[in-house]
Amino acid sequence: MTTSEIRIPDAVAANLVDPTAYADHRIHETYDWLRANNPFGMAEIPGVDPFWVVTKHADILEISRQNSLFLNGDRSPTLVSQEADARIRQMMGGSPHLLRTLIHMDAPDHPKYRALTQAWFMPQNLRGLEDRIRKIARAAVDKMAATGGECDFVREVALHYPLHVVMEILGVPEEDEPRMLMLTQELFGAADPELGRKPSEQTLDKDTGGQQLDLGVITDFFQYFAKISADRRANPRDDLASVIANSKIDGQPISELEAMSYYIIVATAGHDTTSSSTGGALWALAENPGELAKLKADPSLIPGLVDESIRWTTPVKTFMRTVAEDTEMAGRKLSKGDWMMLCYASGNRDDEVFDAPKSFRVDRSPNKHLAFGYGAHLCLGQHLAKMEMRILWEELIPRLESVELAGEPALSQAVFVNGPKTLPIRFKMA
Repeated sequence: MTTSEIRIPDAVAANLVDPTAYADHRIHETYDWLRANNPFGMAEIPGVDPFWVVTKHADILEISRQNSLFLNGDRSPTLVSQEADARIRQMMGGSPHLLRTLIHMDAPDHPKYRALTQAWFMPQNLRGLEDRIRKIARAAVDKMAATGGECDFVREVALHYPLHVVMEILGVPEEDEPRMLMLTQELFGAADPELGRKPSEQTLDKDTGGQQLDLGVITDFFQYFAKISADRRANPRDDLASVIANSKIDGQPISELEAMSYYIIVATAGHDTTSSSTGGALWALAENPGELAKLKADPSLIPGLVDESIRWTTPVKTFMRTVAEDTEMAGRKLSKGDWMMLCYASGNRDDEVFDAPKSFRVDRSPNKHLAFGYGAHLCLGQHLAKMEMRILWEELIPRLESVELAGEPALSQAVFVNGPKTLPIRFKMA
């Protein structure tokens, strides 16, 4: 292949790093074009290191299987500009990572750190939480019903329900949940003018798009969880914060950076992506009343609704990987150190895998979506997320007679993690 055949046209590539393209659905048009014309191409964008763009389901799956060949730790696993990368390395003593979470690790560290909390997120442990989660879900549905038939579903229900669940598991006091929500939105929505902090000297990537980051947000998280960590070391409880605070790897306590990073990934990814899929589900049901009718007629389809909403929304849009050694993939010669973007939302609408991928179907089967990743980095909280959504819909669907949009919904502006930020609805409850 010649360089010109591999390179993605500039106008197409620009959308990949433009947060607004993820909010106005242009990114799906971009993915459609790439899957049809250049499913494994190279994006060359001013201010950003060149990167391969992987848009086919099969290629994303294959790369995700080969964790020793395609690495998370050598370079940033999220898109950053050259300027931001240089600043982070300067601040972190040469490391490309501001945080050191599971998504920043490879073997041998990754499986060791994952094992610290894995038992908490396994189905057998989560079954013991089902009654408590159902109580929280019922309260969320009652709150929705009390609005009198019109509300912003994202702001009234979708944001707060999974937040409350994961903060209970983590051990964050209920009165601190609004702070955790604000910090999460500022972290993942840094590029969004409504969700992010006002750009300052602490904002990275504010001029080049990408996954903007505000160092002040991370500092605020660190300061908050440092107090939680100190308390749990002195007074351990039956919560996840106590597990993290007292964790050891190879007999040694984990570092402060690793502990704080662990808190942050649980406190943010633990609810934000579930909120997005929950909001995406009701948005789709409001636009597809026939699908709601199917659910009301046959509640056994609710697990299908859960998986379809996760595929449909795909909250984690992209992750980056780094090539560990020269290799070949999809007819492309890859060199050691090459950076690549895995486009999960594209893989989840690949018509070679999904029948009518642009249709929302609660009875879609099979549903081999990639929204939780695959391989060693399969989402640690996937069982909790699916359980939370299943329980909420089991409480809401039987009571929901009808729902329609009552205004213009909006998606957040973000390249890394995005989803509905406002969803005005009009509804009738039984």
